[in-house]
Amino acid sequence: MKLLRYGEVGSERPGLLDQDGTIRDLSAYVADIAGTALHPASLDMLSKLDPRSLPAVSGKPRLGACVAGTGKFICIGLNYSDHAAETGATVPPEPIIFMKASSAIVGPDDDVLIPRGSVKTDWEVELGVVIGKTAKYVSEAEALDYVAGYCVAHDVSERAFQAERQGQWTKGKSCDTFGPIGPWLVTKDEIEDPQNLGMWLSVNGKTMQNGSTRTMVFGVKYLVSYLSQFMSLHPGDIISTGTPPGVGLGMKPPLFLKPGDVVELGIEGMGQQKQTFRADE
Repeated sequence: MKLLRYGEVGSERPGLLDQDGTIRDLSAYVADIAGTALHPASLDMLSKLDPRSLPAVSGKPRLGACVAGTGKFICIGLNYSDHAAETGATVPPEPIIFMKASSAIVGPDDDVLIPRGSVKTDWEVELGVVIGKTAKYVSEAEALDYVAGYCVAHDVSERAFQAERQGQWTKGKSCDTFGPIGPWLVTKDEIEDPQNLGMWLSVNGKTMQNGSTRTMVFGVKYLVSYLSQFMSLHPGDIISTGTPPGVGLGMKPPLFLKPGDVVELGIEGMGQQKQTFRADE
């Protein structure tokens, strides 16, 4: 299934995308794409519905973030060997973990705000992993049992805030609107192998990133298991698993985003996003 949330900010409703590309309303069955709705039993119930029996949504409504109620937005740094190389960094022996504030989450096509004082706002297409049931001390072999599905995540980053202002990376990752998620949550049964997905990103029509999850250093199973050794993962939590090469920071000379730039990105089988960047007044 492709689950989504549609409607104006703060008034999103749950839905799914049928095989014809029509949005169908799920409000009669779940309150939102969040919490217990992500549990395996709930997803199983939804999968048995006939989409044609659900109300069709007319027009082209705004799409919100495909998951609501996210408690933790956990990101993995330098998780692609080719990305680490372009930034001059060494591949880490264990995953680099940092948090992105959940207040950064927006819809897949919402505008992204370049924060005041920013001179190095950058792009990063990433595979998002959405947790479906509470995971604590889980093994790598059972890790995917705790995953509801996957989504496109845009880990927008302000590099000066991240690396030149001292302290941890979080403040360069958590600015308002720096976490577009969606367009939909693709349940894991639709993804044969999360470690074999093409992914891309373009800026103003020019391809900047063209990679694959094959070059991840630490795969999805490992990350879910690894993180669960340090913290409980709860339904709706998102793991953003790192980015392939082609970020602005790695270019020679570096290239960063400015107001009016349009960024498009996508992952194989998961749809795509499109954002216009503008100054945060």
